[in-house]
Amino acid sequence: MNACVNIGSATLYCGDSLQIVPTLGRLDHWITDPPYEKIMHDSKSGMKGLVRPDGSHHWKPLDFAPIDEIRADVVSLASGNCDGWFIAFCTAEGVARWADAINPSPIKYKRACVWIKPDSTPQMNGQGPAQGAEMFVCGWAGKGFARWNAGGKRGVYTHCVNGSERDGLHPTEKPRRLMAEIIVDFTNEGQTILDPFMGTGSTGVAAVQLGRRFIGIEQNPEYFERAVKRLEQARLQTDLFIEVA
Repeated sequence: MNACVNIGSATLYCGDSLQIVPTLGRLDHWITDPPYEKIMHDSKSGMKGLVRPDGSHHWKPLDFAPIDEIRADVVSLASGNCDGWFIAFCTAEGVARWADAINPSPIKYKRACVWIKPDSTPQMNGQGPAQGAEMFVCGWAGKGFARWNAGGKRGVYTHCVNGSERDGLHPTEKPRRLMAEIIVDFTNEGQTILDPFMGTGSTGVAAVQLGRRFIGIEQNPEYFERAVKRLEQARLQTDLFIEVA
């Protein structure tokens, strides 16, 4: 399935990001949650059927390939069309691997930030500590000194995984509030954010609600259709908010 849907200031593509990104031209920022590293895929494969901490969903196996084989390709594409921040979520073990891919490129690697998850899943087998956080790496692809809106703020973001806004279809869905805080810190109103691994569209929802343009790419048709519905709903809510204000 190949499709392109325009929803207000958002454009959503269903297809392979490695093929679509080269057709897009220059963009302001990449903010994306790509597939996990293989080590995380392997660990999550044993969680099928377990209930999420909020009791509302069951764990599902990851139905997409690990990032390892295409990480260098992703960095190369970002180097060619990103004029600002390159931000990619990963495991703690994946930080060094992303840094190793970014450092030889024109992107200036800055550092890894932490997403603390107060309601993260316990270690089910009790054989060691559970994972209570994820990381995201930050690189500056623009000219001159890196610029953001948060001054001396530390790169630590605390948001629960589960809550009333959670859609639940995608197994690694990021909270909309987390993505909104990142977007406010790293981008400006009117700029364009690309998410080449869109999933069900949490980054896109946060982007349009904050007055940014958004381009999202997702190859899974089911996730793509859910992202379309979420962006359509977000646009209606955003328009209503603007009229009231």
